Amino acid sequence: MSADLILASGAMIIALISYSIGVFGEKFSGTIQLKHLLFFFGGLIFDTTGTTLMNRIAESNGGGEFGIHQITGGAALILMGFHLLWAIWVYLKGDDKAKEKFHKFSLAVWTLWVISFILGMLVGMGIIG
Repeated sequence: MSADLILASGAMIIALISYSIGVFGEKFSGTIQLKHLLFFFGGLIFDTTGTTLMNRIAESNGGGEFGIHQITGGAALILMGFHLLWAIWVYLKGDDKAKEKFHKFSLAVWTLWVISFILGMLVGMGIIG
């Protein structure tokens, strides 16, 4: 196993843990707190790092096919960035209605991210193409 693959896999696992703590911590507390923003940010940074390393591995192996994992992963990464920006706005200026909508959006983004995470594992194991 290459060093890049180990680092990429580790980054993705840290992203999963960080993002999950942020999303469910915010949901269970009923409000968004600074610590949730930090976990969202950590999830985004580690996901971006893992994705960058995985792309480097794919390119060095002759590229890769553009499939459902790339589509869901790209969408999830973009939504994670939007999610972080909205989280900051809700934290600083949001009213109760914005916070309620944010809770629902958080779970939707997390779900898409986890689907992409699982698809990535299945692709990496050769179970799906």
